[in-house]
Amino acid sequence: MSFDGMVTCACAEELRQQLLLGKIEKIYQPQPEQLLLSIHTRQGRRRLFMSAAGNHSAVYLVEETPENPVTPPVFCMVMRKHLGAARIVDIQQHENDRILEITLETVDEMGFSVNRKIVVEIMGKHSNILLLDMGTGRIIDSIKHVSIDVNRARQILPGKDYEYPPAQHKTPFTLVTSEQIASMITNQLQPERDLLDGIQGISPALAQTLAMAGFDGDQAQGTPFDPSLAYSALQEMVSAIREHRTSPVVYLNEDDQPADFHITPLALYENDPGYHSLSFDSLSQAARYYFVHRESSNTIRQKSNDLQRVIRSALDKQKLKLQRLNTDLQKAEKADKYRLYGELLTANLHQVKQSDEKVTLTSYYDGSQVTIPLDPRYPPSRNAQNYFKKYAKARTALREKAVQVEQTTAEIDYLESELAFAEQARSLDELSLIRTELVDAGVIRFRKKQKNAPRKKNKPSPWSYTLSSGRTVLAGRNNQENDWLTLKRAAGTDLWFHTKDIPGSHVILLLDREEPTDQDLLEAAQIAAWHSKGSSSANVPVDYTKVRHVKKPAGARPGMVIFTHNRTLYVDPKLPE
Repeated sequence: MSFDGMVTCACAEELRQQLLLGKIEKIYQPQPEQLLLSIHTRQGRRRLFMSAAGNHSAVYLVEETPENPVTPPVFCMVMRKHLGAARIVDIQQHENDRILEITLETVDEMGFSVNRKIVVEIMGKHSNILLLDMGTGRIIDSIKHVSIDVNRARQILPGKDYEYPPAQHKTPFTLVTSEQIASMITNQLQPERDLLDGIQGISPALAQTLAMAGFDGDQAQGTPFDPSLAYSALQEMVSAIREHRTSPVVYLNEDDQPADFHITPLALYENDPGYHSLSFDSLSQAARYYFVHRESSNTIRQKSNDLQRVIRSALDKQKLKLQRLNTDLQKAEKADKYRLYGELLTANLHQVKQSDEKVTLTSYYDGSQVTIPLDPRYPPSRNAQNYFKKYAKARTALREKAVQVEQTTAEIDYLESELAFAEQARSLDELSLIRTELVDAGVIRFRKKQKNAPRKKNKPSPWSYTLSSGRTVLAGRNNQENDWLTLKRAAGTDLWFHTKDIPGSHVILLLDREEPTDQDLLEAAQIAAWHSKGSSSANVPVDYTKVRHVKKPAGARPGMVIFTHNRTLYVDPKLPE
């Protein structure tokens, strides 16, 4: 719960300082559950971003105006109608809860002064943004409509009287006393649970921080919990908010993905070596970094999963095709018996009657007895001809299906390499390049947005690394970049690296006609192992050879090459420091 009551309180203080008496100039709704107000203030233009999305419920200032739909949604049009040239006269938090209220003065259609209120309920999937008429207390409109079918206790619909969410019957963190904290604690070993249940506006992570403060930072066995220390820590946080000296911080996990943020350091992450922090000058900066990067990570993960699902589906089809081809090949390889049947029937026509369903003849190859099934509808000569036709057909199938097996195997290798790139992609740009390549390969259908619209050409920009010796190593981000890197960018005397029988990037060690050291070879091989499907393994085999020995077969898929004069190194995947 990143946006708890205390963060909301700090947000109200920050916005009051920045936006008070500001005039709303423009209103946008970039996404169905997002709202952006462009506000003219004494300090210049400010952009207030509000979101009621379940995974992005927040309020903070932003620097840029996001892309907006061509046709404004209904809620946006209602906001523009009622808040044109409105002035912000107050910004408050409701009872230390995750509810922000922005009071505005404007004029109605008759020119009379009226008061409106924007209420932002920051409550996860139950979040909402509402516009109220302060004269009647009724809802003018909301970004989400909640009917009686969804919630019998509290409907949010235009014309309904606005009611606050049900009270939790906790003590607001700005009003709680040291004695109240002492009376809350029933478990001296885990006071954070009691603090969370008794104080309104704090999240589990903040409750644990207060609990650690009550133990004076040392929760050793036998150390008593001191409520006065927890109260002092809480009062210090409240004072920091009112005096505008908070210390906003974002916590990142080992993959540098945002895990949480707050206006004060949190013990849960400060004491865990798996997390590190970034400090910011304002709450809006911290919130913007947290949500933008987390949303970007989620978007990358979602798009990557979608792309992987498409590739795996195509891969399964090719593997099934290969399995059927191999079955047909096994049947075709037994075609010699048809030739033998035909030859024996031709040589022994006088021993076979037309009405016979089978006949046993002696093979003149090894003297064994061979039983031959017959079709009694045809004479012996016609049965012999049928067996010769089956033999010819099987031999033709053997040649054609052998070619198809080779093509299908190459297609499987290509799709497995694409799957490896999709699994390792770390940006939307990389995923976009992979998708474009799959469209060009016919794996994904291309949906044209405009007829005859030119398609954007992407400039190759492979990963670049500097070795300990100062030499440069380049690695392709997808198969098309692999081709460009190996066949166009690299010189014939440079070294080419690739994991042995494992999908991955083409890696080029640029030598400028110089000889590499053993350390250069080791580090370049480690990079090749890192940019492969074997990145999580140890002792990965990596082939390397000079670029001049790497060739691309005619008609081969992007990234598919053959090579000679290679050697193999066994390394652990690693990137240069």
